[in-house]
Amino acid sequence: MAVQDHGAFIEKFILQLSSPSDPLPLAGLTFAVKDIFDVDGYVTGFGNPEWLRTHPPANQTAPAVSSILKGGATCIGKTIMDEMAYSINGENIHYGTPQNPHASDRIPGGSSSGSAVAVGAKLVDFSLGTDTGGSVRVPASYCGIFGFRPSHGAVSTSGVIPMAQSFDTVGWFARDPIVLKRVGQLLLQQPEFEHHKPTQVLIAEDCMKLSCIPSERLTQVFVNAVTKLFGGHLIKQVSLGNYVEDKVPSLKHFMIEGNAGHEHSIPSLAALARSMQLLQRYEFKINHEEWVRTCNPHLGPGISERVLEAMRTTDENIDLCRSIKVKLREALASLLEDFGVLVIPTVPGPPPELNTDVSKLHDFRAKAFSLLSIAGVSGLCQVSIPLGLYNGLPVSLSLLAKHGSDGFLLNVVDSLYNTLKQEVEVSF
Repeated sequence: MAVQDHGAFIEKFILQLSSPSDPLPLAGLTFAVKDIFDVDGYVTGFGNPEWLRTHPPANQTAPAVSSILKGGATCIGKTIMDEMAYSINGENIHYGTPQNPHASDRIPGGSSSGSAVAVGAKLVDFSLGTDTGGSVRVPASYCGIFGFRPSHGAVSTSGVIPMAQSFDTVGWFARDPIVLKRVGQLLLQQPEFEHHKPTQVLIAEDCMKLSCIPSERLTQVFVNAVTKLFGGHLIKQVSLGNYVEDKVPSLKHFMIEGNAGHEHSIPSLAALARSMQLLQRYEFKINHEEWVRTCNPHLGPGISERVLEAMRTTDENIDLCRSIKVKLREALASLLEDFGVLVIPTVPGPPPELNTDVSKLHDFRAKAFSLLSIAGVSGLCQVSIPLGLYNGLPVSLSLLAKHGSDGFLLNVVDSLYNTLKQEVEVSF
């Protein structure tokens, strides 16, 4: 199938269930799915033509996709993704790079690039992606839309090609919080979310310094909106890095002396990212080593190096990585309590330019994974919220809530966004 429509789609088709007489929650809405989800009768391509060639068509549809179809939405096709879900850039040498709808000279973010672009370009109302190390949150931020990574294990990953099971989640994109929430109600199998106001809003002041957007510009609109809606007494500043270092002492094993000289680096979060990447590489190897060694596929730049590194990974320190996951979730649950919200930048800044040399992105990527690893390792739910354009490029903030509080977080976004949008229009 020819690539078209901002290059978002790898294959287009119409898939829907017969409409009953009763109205359904997603009736009339269209969606697209990342080419990592099984759809009955179609080969799941995993972003690589050799994978497509060496695998048979799926004999059933992934439950996440089926749930959305049963909700009345119409699927109009599969979207381009990074090869084997192993990048946060969104560039694919085989199928092309979906065009960022806000900045055609910038990357769309990956690995769920086509799914984000399809929503950002208004080709569909919402879309499904996956998020292992940031593959929903990053493209959502870069494309100026909402992206939701649910609590780890909250949405079935059956019928989804695994990348690294300790981190894999089924996420989704939308342009407005109402659709985001309606999709979440179906995927989380909760027809109604009980309403609770936040009891505290914790702004991670050290994480804000990782962003190249002035922190007062990022946080002030959010503080204003929270103050108007819930009251300023809820807002507190925290040093997340210090808290994590104190509560998860085993992270010291992954700390680097001087922390490699990264400006504004947070040593404990940089260590967290290293532990996440090690376990991710190990699980990727377990999942895909046989196919990689048998087929020796042609992989694009960046992807090939990461896959090769994964193939060399041993089980050394893997148990430690798994222990860190447990300890971090416990620590953040204690910090947030039942109805607390943590505020961080989604990524360190606006989307980088297309075809930027990887060596020039080293510092940016290090900061990005420090931020992304917080929910990635702990399994907390996270939503990336668009804050309009800054210097003509999309920017965002993220809210996190404790594991299992997905409905609460979706409700907070729904309640907050109109007020937040008004503040953005005044400030940006």
